[in-house]
Amino acid sequence: MRSMNQLGNDLYSGKTSFPFVGRRRLWFLIAAILVVASALVPVFRPIQFSIEFTGGSQFTVTGLEAPIDQLTATTAVQSVVPDATTKVATVGDTAVRVQTDQLTDAQSREVTVALADAYNVPESEVSASFIGPSWGADVTRQSLWGLAIFLALTFLILALYFRTWKMSVSAIIGLVDVLVITIGVYALFGFEISPAAVIGFLTILSYALYDTTVVFDKIRENTSEDGEVSGRTFGESVNLAVNQTLVRSINTTVVAILPTGAILFIGLVWVGAQTLTDLSLAIFVGTIVAAYSTLFVASPLYSLLRENEPAIKTRDQRVLDARSLAGIPA
Repeated sequence: MRSMNQLGNDLYSGKTSFPFVGRRRLWFLIAAILVVASALVPVFRPIQFSIEFTGGSQFTVTGLEAPIDQLTATTAVQSVVPDATTKVATVGDTAVRVQTDQLTDAQSREVTVALADAYNVPESEVSASFIGPSWGADVTRQSLWGLAIFLALTFLILALYFRTWKMSVSAIIGLVDVLVITIGVYALFGFEISPAAVIGFLTILSYALYDTTVVFDKIRENTSEDGEVSGRTFGESVNLAVNQTLVRSINTTVVAILPTGAILFIGLVWVGAQTLTDLSLAIFVGTIVAAYSTLFVASPLYSLLRENEPAIKTRDQRVLDARSLAGIPA
């Protein structure tokens, strides 16, 4: 079995080649299925937004002893407000957080007393806070503006750097692919989208942009070297560039998800820190999807957009004709 070093050498030289461009119809079909499926997930399982987006009341009970019974909190809240929707989560081993619909001041006081009685702790161990719907709407609006500005700047910077809008289009479609699939995973497994998760989404889009830029830079290097005597078609040059950066993409992805996975585990299992969990989960899922999108979506799409340009089409045909005359299979 070849070592990773030998595999990297073979991929760089072209001795071994994975058909990223040659089988792009299959990759596009898989990508389309994943995107459509991710977009349809919220129809059957609505996206769960945190209290920062929806507004509501939050109660935190501290000074508890493990194991903590979450059903106790739900029962206590519903004893005051029978039709209340509650979300209960443990915070470490000594606290529990309860989020509900928007409650009145009187209901909040009654719930505080009910939770203190249910967990047999002083009322001073129960803290209550309220987040209004207008604040949640403001957070949502700013998040959408941040995403729109990020994508617009990405398109402009890539167009200026690579001197072609087609690389920008390919990169943006790859970024949207990453975002839709990552949100679909959140909805599928019932994870909440919180402000920390939104920060995570923007972080993984930045990572995806970095990964795509490295691959595209190699593509530009290969295709700019293709002169009249080149024996490669444009698509083959793009495919070679993706293979040449494949090991780097794999290594970078593994190095990124290992510490992120560790932070996710610590936040989810050990510390119980919701913000830490939301942020690391978004980065963990998005990093994997970003690597896939760069290799199987953005790069083959760029090749597709360029191959029908008259100059490239003419040169590709000349390469194929030369091979035919030499008896080399196309």
